[in-house]
Amino acid sequence: MADESTNDEATNPLFFRRILITIDEDDRPSTSRAFRFALTMARDYQAHLGIASVLESDDISIYESLMPTKLNEKRDHLRTIVQEYAAKAQAFGVNDVRSIIAEGGDVDDVVLQKIIPDFQPDLVVCGADVDFASHGHPGAIGLRLAKKSDVSVIVIR
Repeated sequence: MADESTNDEATNPLFFRRILITIDEDDRPSTSRAFRFALTMARDYQAHLGIASVLESDDISIYESLMPTKLNEKRDHLRTIVQEYAAKAQAFGVNDVRSIIAEGGDVDDVVLQKIIPDFQPDLVVCGADVDFASHGHPGAIGLRLAKKSDVSVIVIR
């Protein structure tokens, strides 16, 4: 018979303390549902919330890449969007919010190689890319993050 005072991990609650939500401006419905989930988790568990978005190289034309003004406009636009999400999170009752902007190639690679190591979440929340399949096929980024990440990933449909 097992000792009842033994701390059984199977019966202990599981809390996430650092939650990362990935924001995809191209897929607002999916992002909106994922954001609502991440907000609820962060507020209810008093977790640190990172709100991240990636300026995708596919979103930058060759012409724009040669013009620093155009590139800065795209960066500023993305920064504004992420800051709006951060303001919504704070208004919802999440106390510890960090806005994260990154640039690079594939979104999943940037999240895995830059954002996750920097922010160090224990949970990544992302939308399923179901309403706007700009990333090859629906759900591609969430699936790739779930396959490759060392931390838990929840894909919200």
